[in-house]
Amino acid sequence: MAAVSECFSIGSTVSCTTCFNQEILGEVMAFDQQTKMLILKCATDTVDSTLKDVYFVNIAFCSNVQVQKEAQTPPDVPPSLNLNRLSTRVRNKVEEKKRLVSALTAGVSPEGQKLYLAITKTIRDQVTWDGPNIVINQDVVISPPYNVENVKGHQGSRPQQVEKNTTTKSESSSSPTATSSSPPLTTSSSTNASKKSF
Repeated sequence: MAAVSECFSIGSTVSCTTCFNQEILGEVMAFDQQTKMLILKCATDTVDSTLKDVYFVNIAFCSNVQVQKEAQTPPDVPPSLNLNRLSTRVRNKVEEKKRLVSALTAGVSPEGQKLYLAITKTIRDQVTWDGPNIVINQDVVISPPYNVENVKGHQGSRPQQVEKNTTTKSESSSSPTATSSSPPLTTSSSTNASKKSF
C-alpha cells in the first residue's frame, strides 16, 4: 500500500490502483491530508459526455499513486454562501423536528399526531398540546378521537373555521374496524391559505 505524505492540488490529474486492483484516473476535486481521502472526477461510460463518475478513494489503501498532470490554473474561488438563507433553513428544520418530537411524545393516537403536524405547518407557534388535546390559540380545543364534533371553542373563538378548514379522510383510507362514527380530522391542502387567519 502507498505511504502518502504529499498533497494533491485541485484540478490535477491523478491515477491510482485500488486494493481491488481497479485502475482509476481522474481530476482531483478534493483531498484531505488527515484522512487520506481523495475525491476524483472521472470520465463515465455513458453516452452523455457531461456526466462524470466521482470516486472517493482512501489512498492509504492504494498503490501506484501518481500525478499525471499538475493543475495549470488555480481553482476557481467558490461562491460565497448566503448565511441568512442557511440560518433560516436550519431554524425551519429545527422547528419542524421540534414539532415532530412534540407530536410523538404527547402519547396520543397516530390520527392526533397527524392532525397536530398538519395544523402546525400553517399555524406554527399557536398550536400546543394539553394532555391528549390539541389547543389552537388557547381558544380552540380538539380532543380525542379528533373528529369534527370534538372541535370546541370558547366564546368569541373560531372553532367553525377549524371545522371548515378540515376534511374527513376518504372512505377508502379509513379502517373498517373503526369504532367512531365520524372519521378523524385531517387538513386539506387547498385550505391552507385560509388557516393563516388565526
